[in-house]
Amino acid sequence: MLEKILASFRRKKLKKEFHEYGTRIDRFTVEPYGTIETAQWTHPFNEPFRVDEGIVSFYRQYLREGDFAIDIGAHTGDTTLPMALAVGKQGMVLALEPNKYVFRVLEENARLNPALTHIKPLCIAATAEDGTMTFNYSDASFCNGGYLSQRKVQDRFHKYTLQVEGRNLEHLLRSYYATYLQRLRFIKVDAEGYDKEIIRTLQPVIREFNPVLLSECNHYLVQAEREELFDIMSAGGRTLYMAHPEDSRSTIFRKVMDTPLTKRDLMKREHFDILSLPAGWQHR
Repeated sequence: MLEKILASFRRKKLKKEFHEYGTRIDRFTVEPYGTIETAQWTHPFNEPFRVDEGIVSFYRQYLREGDFAIDIGAHTGDTTLPMALAVGKQGMVLALEPNKYVFRVLEENARLNPALTHIKPLCIAATAEDGTMTFNYSDASFCNGGYLSQRKVQDRFHKYTLQVEGRNLEHLLRSYYATYLQRLRFIKVDAEGYDKEIIRTLQPVIREFNPVLLSECNHYLVQAEREELFDIMSAGGRTLYMAHPEDSRSTIFRKVMDTPLTKRDLMKREHFDILSLPAGWQHR
């Protein structure tokens, strides 16, 4: 009992004090790629990630060598890296992470495995207009958080603020990544409930290039917000599917349900991802 009390005290103390944390290198054997190196953030509240055949196979259902993918809300690169393995050295993953402290870890993961991946990390948030915005985090060292002021349901735990830079992603893509846009096949968004607004700003790009979309349905979203996300992701005759961790030990590997998602299903799970396939989509 005493040890639990002391552990709780240490955790609360860590939440209130700012520290800059480094990284450690973990290695995984992933067929057919061999040894994959990953930079793991040593922040005590960050969950380390692993890379294996399962998570890479998920993305290889929708991506092929040479494709272009975008990871919005990339964090340390836990989904960026498997996506990058799927598209290979000839493709590219554009990874957005506005938190400057976690971005350093993403940058390190972008530099690892240079013979197998091509990752371009950007320290920005995807926003409608260029400018500075305030993100909220649950600890003073800025592990998990986002543009939480836009959610209908607020919580008192995310009280630590961080100023981040926002950029209009459509303008950025058309100005600097126009040649890659022709190969755009996949966009992943994980923005702590702000996903629908990001996807809304990208509608012209989505209509033109028809990528597969993967978005988080955050547990804080009320039914009206979930229905709005559903409408945005199904626009243009797209079919939606629920995706969730394969088992309780996994936060990355996603199992896609066989039947299309309907609005009646939106409150069945507290937290899940939504996969959006373009009308007439076929595996390439």
